[in-house]
Amino acid sequence: MLIRPFAPTDIPAAAAVLRRAAETFVLHECRPEDAAAFLAEHDAAGLRRNLDAGYIYHAAIADGVLAGFIGVRGGTHVYHLFVDAPYHRRGIARALWLAARAAALAGGGDAGHAGIFTVNASNVSVPFYESLGFERTAPMQVSTVRYNPMRLVATPSVSGAPGADLVGAA
Repeated sequence: MLIRPFAPTDIPAAAAVLRRAAETFVLHECRPEDAAAFLAEHDAAGLRRNLDAGYIYHAAIADGVLAGFIGVRGGTHVYHLFVDAPYHRRGIARALWLAARAAALAGGGDAGHAGIFTVNASNVSVPFYESLGFERTAPMQVSTVRYNPMRLVATPSVSGAPGADLVGAA
């Protein structure tokens, strides 16, 4: 498996992965019109808009194909994290998270990264985010999709590298 920065040529494959994952794991909880709105907002054009807006994406390549991807908005908010079903349970989502976290912490600007990450996790993904140390900050919310606001705070590491050790927020 290779984790690398996302390229514009990854957009069609990523949009297909997102659609398959959303239809399987997220959109069954939505009204049909909300599911359609979600898919319209998160299609290839939506991914392009996010790249143009400065979101940082990474791709996971396995078996020669895009197996998953992560997108982070503003260096702090996990906006997308999807892995295609045939590649589940292989550590790809965790590897994508670790790459995105490292990039965010390294690119913190002059003041450095505050070490706080957020995500609006789907119901099915909550256990995964909890395994990374994220904690819920509010009950499940209902908008276009159902989601769980979560937060993770980076603490100074034993090694002294900022943000190397992460713990959940209170």
